[in-house]
Amino acid sequence: MATAGGGSVADPGSRSLLRLLSFCVLLAGLCEGNSVERKIYIPLNKTAPCVRLLNATHQIGCQSSISGDTGVIHVVEKKEDLQWVLTDGPNPPYVVLLEGTLFTRDVMEKLKGRSGRIAGLAVSLAKPSPASGFSPSVQCPNDGFGIYSDSYGSQFAHCKAFQWNKVGDGLAYEDFSFPIFLLEDENETNVIKQCYRDHNLSPNGSAPAFPLCAMQLFSHMHAVVSTVTCMRRNLIQSSFTISPEVVCDPLSDFNVWSMLKPINTSRTLEPDDRVVVAATRLDSRSFFWNVAPGAESAVASFITQLAAAEALQKAPDVATLPRNVMFVFFQGETFDYIGSSRMVYDMEKGSFPVQLENIDSFVELGQVALRNSLELWMHTDPMSQKNETVLNQVEALLSTLEQSSAAVPTVVLRRLNQSQPLPPSSLQRFLRARNVSGVVLADHSDSFHNLYYQSIYDTAESINVTYPAGQSPEEDLNFVTDTAKALAGVATVLARTLYQLAGGASFRDTIQADPHTVTRLLYGFLVRANNSWFQSILRPDLRSYLGDGPLQHYIAVSSPTNATYVVQYALANLTGKVLDLTREQCQNPSQVPTENKDLYEYTWVQGPLNANETDRLPRCVRSTARLARALSPAFELEQWGSTEYSTWTESRWKDIRARIFLIASKELEFITLIVGFGILVFSLIVTYCINAKADVLFITPREPGSVSY
Repeated sequence: MATAGGGSVADPGSRSLLRLLSFCVLLAGLCEGNSVERKIYIPLNKTAPCVRLLNATHQIGCQSSISGDTGVIHVVEKKEDLQWVLTDGPNPPYVVLLEGTLFTRDVMEKLKGRSGRIAGLAVSLAKPSPASGFSPSVQCPNDGFGIYSDSYGSQFAHCKAFQWNKVGDGLAYEDFSFPIFLLEDENETNVIKQCYRDHNLSPNGSAPAFPLCAMQLFSHMHAVVSTVTCMRRNLIQSSFTISPEVVCDPLSDFNVWSMLKPINTSRTLEPDDRVVVAATRLDSRSFFWNVAPGAESAVASFITQLAAAEALQKAPDVATLPRNVMFVFFQGETFDYIGSSRMVYDMEKGSFPVQLENIDSFVELGQVALRNSLELWMHTDPMSQKNETVLNQVEALLSTLEQSSAAVPTVVLRRLNQSQPLPPSSLQRFLRARNVSGVVLADHSDSFHNLYYQSIYDTAESINVTYPAGQSPEEDLNFVTDTAKALAGVATVLARTLYQLAGGASFRDTIQADPHTVTRLLYGFLVRANNSWFQSILRPDLRSYLGDGPLQHYIAVSSPTNATYVVQYALANLTGKVLDLTREQCQNPSQVPTENKDLYEYTWVQGPLNANETDRLPRCVRSTARLARALSPAFELEQWGSTEYSTWTESRWKDIRARIFLIASKELEFITLIVGFGILVFSLIVTYCINAKADVLFITPREPGSVSY
């Protein structure tokens, strides 16, 4: 009888091999996933979303569903094209590609009324800017948070005298249930339109054939209802959860401030110390998140103040002036005076070196870049001037301004009727706390000249900042534009006025703002931030903050913002002094007996290029330019429903993106689903059968062995 080694039992190694092969197939599919996605979708990389903002009572802005909203693309180039998406189109929902000139309240209300047929909106930039103007802000900015109310100056409350922003349609303060994106790149806009023409455009108004070009928009917001609701949810999360999920954040940043003469910031000034305040705002906004060029709304004003600070610092007798000057650049003024209300709050609580009683006078720059016939208007508050002392102080202030402008031919100062209220301004928040003599300088006597207030079109072109064709970026940086010359004139008037208000007299007419400084600032903030001068004034670790386009001036929630840093370091370099210190000494000035960190800020900056333009010459700059928190007191006090302080918050989100792709008909999608499900069931049956018969299909070969007879 013969016996042989082996048998019919399935080899465990064969089963392991089968599992390994299956795993490899699955892994290969996953690795190919990204490649397949790239073949299906075209991402839109240069877009800006509309996001959700909240205050004590409302939510505004836009959002998508949690999984994104998808719709067939329809291009709307004239109002008649709306009929297709609102009623006629057979394949809703639609994502509307809207021409910038049609992005108006009238059109948006029509789309909002048919939200069931609208999946989203993509807005292209209008070129040139709409001639009739466009402002998504309200006609009465910051209403209810200034000095005028139903109980004080009621005749001026709620802009009863006149609307400051006549072209404002309030679109940015509406709530939309669908996502809205701005298309910032013209090439991407053309790609979308070409996809629409190839797949969605049918002759004679008939239904287009599938596949159709579609767009998917992701912008789901976590916060809802109001700041009160979202902050309460934040508090509950942080109280009972180890890893809390925050749903909203307060809008916050930092004010930038400096003193003409250094003061000890570790304590407050003496009551008899007098300070002249020069103020302006840093921020703006638009309908879309972090798209806030703010050329006329903010940039021209704070650039003018920077140039004035430089000019005043050069006066020979600065150190002996009887009064000090404080330059302040407020953040968050767009959102109910966040920066100024916080500084007033800190002054009242004694947590800021300068107190309210130290303020001698207050000069604020409003919008100043669009003057008619060289005119600059002096706005004052009629209510505080009912006090005879304040009236006399304001009269003296206006006279000083007029004297300072007499020798500046490019600026003509004009007085206004004493019964006219103040425009929206930071001065209003100081007047709420104390009667101070103050004036707001602006290019408008009543309603704004700015047709693009707080909009995407408030750009360099809107204030006539243009450059000759064919110049290099470096040549553009140093080209003195007409706007730069005009703003330098305003800066000269401001600097001379501040000099006189501080008690100076001998050198008033020698103080002159530099047009080259103004033109470099205009170019850096409004055209190209990544330029040689901005690089030279920043710390090495902040180089990445400078992009190839203009800086944006939305306050945001992560701070300091890029623009805040640049303003701080521009102020430091324009008014400070270069010291012969090493990097270590600059970063730790306590090592140097002659330096005092309570009096000065010390910054190690990259410095200019050397003679060969290969390396930079870093240096230490000593200045009085500092940052102060610009967070609404409402959040310090946990008064989220406050009507005294700003309560604006920004919702958090997980994913913001947009992409286009082709979609099949519902019928084909259903057939594909059924076929796919059938293949899945078949594969499961086959897999089960193979596994059940593995001992037959996978037999271990016999091992050689001895044979017995």
